[in-house]
Amino acid sequence: MIFLVLVLVLLAEKFSALRQRIQRDGFFLGELRRLESHPRLAAQPWLVLAISVLLPALLLAFTLHVLQPVAYGLLALPVHFLVLVYSLGRGDIKLGLGPFRDAWRREDVQAAVHVAERDMGVIAEDETGLLKRVQGHLLWESYQSFFAVIFWYALLGPVAALVYRLLALSTEQSRNTAVADRAGQLRHAFDWLPVRLLAASFAMVGNFVAVSRVMLHEVLSWEITAPALIARVGRVAAEAPDAVTGAAGVESLDDLWQMIVRAGVLWYAVLAVWSVLR
Repeated sequence: MIFLVLVLVLLAEKFSALRQRIQRDGFFLGELRRLESHPRLAAQPWLVLAISVLLPALLLAFTLHVLQPVAYGLLALPVHFLVLVYSLGRGDIKLGLGPFRDAWRREDVQAAVHVAERDMGVIAEDETGLLKRVQGHLLWESYQSFFAVIFWYALLGPVAALVYRLLALSTEQSRNTAVADRAGQLRHAFDWLPVRLLAASFAMVGNFVAVSRVMLHEVLSWEITAPALIARVGRVAAEAPDAVTGAAGVESLDDLWQMIVRAGVLWYAVLAVWSVLR
């Protein structure tokens, strides 16, 4: 059923706007704000995370446990589908890059700086650092929006995928620094393995030798963050230039995206074989 759900999600993502209708975070964020502002919980970030993240995960696990024996598990299929769609990243990565691509193609660096900060939260002092950061943003968003969620769903099911997304939302949206820090620590642990598997995938579909040199020093490092690792590996795998304005700079983003797509195809192929052999 796991591979069937993955195919259905891919089709829904390609041919519909279902994700935008399902990904409603208002209730979760409202409850997170309420817990953070509670006098007895404000100083207990782990308890806040346990209630806001662990409790929904337990409720989902119980629901799946009840539905799984019914109708050969067919009733659990839509739950898997809806949870996985909800757990994917927010927004359209390529659409978000559109204004930056237009400004960069015109070689309007000032406009590119503005739209990068406005649309992606990317800040850089010069054009060299800006393009490099945008490339890293594209790689990180692709990883955390899709690959990390798919990995945990395939390995441990929809509960793990949901936990990953709720931790990501807590890290990015929490107004309590302690809660955001604790959620970030847990997310770092969740990212450690899948980000390295994606890096290895980039070696398969990109420059294997260059990726091997980077991974040799970072493969077992706990200190390097997932965004930093995937940006370094992805850029060397695609041989992306640091400072190229105009059409050549936009082409480097296209090359990165094509490499990401190839890695996605590789993951789906591996999951298909794994599903058959199970």
